[in-house]
Amino acid sequence: MDLQCIACHTEYPVLNTFGRMFKLGGYTLSTGQGESPPFAVMLQPSFTRTAQGQPGGAAAGFGDNNNWALTQASIFYAGRLFGPFAEKIFGKDAAAVANKFGVFLQATYDGVGKVWSWDNAELRYADTGTMGGQNVVYGFYLNNNPTLQDPWNSTPAWGYPFTGSKLAPTPAAATLIDGGVSQQVGGVGAYVMLANTLYLDLGGYRTLGAHFQKSLGVDPGGETQITGLAPYWRVALEKPVGAGSWEIGIFGMAASTYPGRDQSAGADRIVDIGIDSQYQESVGLHDVTALLSWIHEHESWNASQPLGSTSNAADTLWNFKATIDYLYDKTYGVAVQYFAIDGDHDPLLYAGSLIGSPRSDGFVLQANYLPFNKPGGPSFWPRSNVKLSLQYTIYSRFDGARTNYDGSGRNARDNNTLYAEAWIAF
Repeated sequence: MDLQCIACHTEYPVLNTFGRMFKLGGYTLSTGQGESPPFAVMLQPSFTRTAQGQPGGAAAGFGDNNNWALTQASIFYAGRLFGPFAEKIFGKDAAAVANKFGVFLQATYDGVGKVWSWDNAELRYADTGTMGGQNVVYGFYLNNNPTLQDPWNSTPAWGYPFTGSKLAPTPAAATLIDGGVSQQVGGVGAYVMLANTLYLDLGGYRTLGAHFQKSLGVDPGGETQITGLAPYWRVALEKPVGAGSWEIGIFGMAASTYPGRDQSAGADRIVDIGIDSQYQESVGLHDVTALLSWIHEHESWNASQPLGSTSNAADTLWNFKATIDYLYDKTYGVAVQYFAIDGDHDPLLYAGSLIGSPRSDGFVLQANYLPFNKPGGPSFWPRSNVKLSLQYTIYSRFDGARTNYDGSGRNARDNNTLYAEAWIAF
């Protein structure tokens, strides 16, 4: 679109109202002024310090503590599928259809793992119409990460914290829909936004072939493999409230899965159901976004228990996140999140926990400075931007432990993490 970041974001990647409509429109809105393909680049150099070092190194090639890294570097192609060239390729009439196809493609270099791979990827077709005298936006998508298509920041793919250290311990337990199959699956679906109020989305996901994943830099070893088609659903309502907009919705996915891609004992059954809400208000110099998310997962270990991977025949797991993100004058920001993960005790499933528990909870505190967010980048690169962040994660419990119950391992607070990052986009 050749617009400054604040056209679509309060601070990236938090979408504002216009940004959500741009995404619903399949990334295809254009001013018609650009003649370059819609490429972008992102760099994330960082520094990580944990309260206590990690014996043997935080990762291969890194020290026990106080580590500098390029967390990741990404190349994006995002916008109209054919960029500004559709009319030259297809002619004027056909270009009107071709320009309804949009794409979001991200290839990422992991500076900790030292590998390139595909990242979030999505192809859309979007159009508008009317129904009962009301405006309708509808579309179809192919993507590789459940909730990637969602226009709000309260679902997992684009939820807070937006970035974090890859050189610090993180809780072991996570629901399947919260990143458990991202970049491992292919999904197809359709969505509609009725009268800028009711959003409906129905899709399905299946694990991609092992050779295909490897060709794109993903290691399929040990992953949870979805067999058949796992249905995904989403319903949300958005309404003006006061000076802002309020969204509340539900989402979920149900999957039959082979644990570790092992088909010898049959399939497990995992069902995730989430509730989310977002309130966003932009008044004068102030931008406030409040996010809530709760996901409940029911796990039937029809295969995992016979294989000796779980103690129980069935378990439940849930996670909760509550976040406030505030930005002043499009430049100075703070964010606070409380998070909690808990569920049934299962000594085999949570073998890394001293008490066989998935319980982790704590706070993420973050300060942001975006010097070019409002005025644009320097004259030699006006569309460049940078977000300087200082993030501190505080754990009350970590993988079930508050203290060292048996005198071994780490206290929860040993994993408290200071993470400094420059998120550079251009």
